[in-house]
Amino acid sequence: MRGTEMEFRAFGGRAFRLVACVGLAVALLAVGEADAKSRKKRPAPIPAYATSVAWGAVTGPSLGAAKSIGGYAAGCIAGARALPPEGVGYQVIRLSRQRNYGHPVLVDMLRDFGQKVAMAGLGTALIGDMGQARGGPMPSGHASHQIGLDADIWLRLDLPPMGRAGRERLDEIKFVDYDRMRVTGDWSDRQAKMIQIAASDARVTRIFVNPAIKLAMCQRSWPDRGFLNKLRPWHGHDGHMHIRLGCPAGSPLCEQQDAQPEGDGCGDELMSWLDSASPAIEHPPGHKPEPRVVRKMPAACAPVLNAAGTRIASLAESGTAPAKTAR
Repeated sequence: MRGTEMEFRAFGGRAFRLVACVGLAVALLAVGEADAKSRKKRPAPIPAYATSVAWGAVTGPSLGAAKSIGGYAAGCIAGARALPPEGVGYQVIRLSRQRNYGHPVLVDMLRDFGQKVAMAGLGTALIGDMGQARGGPMPSGHASHQIGLDADIWLRLDLPPMGRAGRERLDEIKFVDYDRMRVTGDWSDRQAKMIQIAASDARVTRIFVNPAIKLAMCQRSWPDRGFLNKLRPWHGHDGHMHIRLGCPAGSPLCEQQDAQPEGDGCGDELMSWLDSASPAIEHPPGHKPEPRVVRKMPAACAPVLNAAGTRIASLAESGTAPAKTAR
């Protein structure tokens, strides 16, 4: 009996230790799973090159060949060029925002556009936001305009050439009556012709306009209606057109958009837009938006942000801002 009792006690001790070890393993496993879950819930740190704060602080383009990188709403541009503040048939507005940069193809297109506007006797085109010195997300305003291939062109043509200071605080004229979803009485042949000039440029792949403006363009008689395909209805865009170029040569990391649907786009798709279009949200003066974060920013944009750059002093030389050296 004593031998049996001792064997039983020994077995009981081993069993107890086994149970204790199993319990400890289960507990450690549970802690590990909980820790793994907490790590999954914890967002990954946001790199500097994915925030609008970093890109908005850059004051000049990077050196080297021009390259558009990434997508129109998640990317950057190396080797951008500034559109001269004034040229034949155009003038750049709100220069203090430092958003008059783009790929050289865009700069050349806008200069050609201005000359055509002047030759047509339409007036002086007002060039609004293009992109920042190295592209990337902007602190305010646009989700796209990031790779140097977008530009806003105001539709008003009633202003003479002005000084740079006078172009800082211009008001955009709205050409859409949202109650009727039709263009207003301010709309004229000049606005229609200016849009046609831009859309007829082979470098332009899309032009975003308000659905009511697209309708007005569709209702006109055009010798060649092929350019209407490029006019894409979108919310807002009631006082300007947003032109977009395709990916240029020498930019292998540029993400091209899908081709447009066939046809002039004046049918059922446009009618559905007319039923749902809404004006852009306008914030009061002094509104400070939250910094924009682009989580799918290409890693190739990090060296663009941190690269050595050129000195940009066009505003300083005009006496409107202190000179800055790009980083």
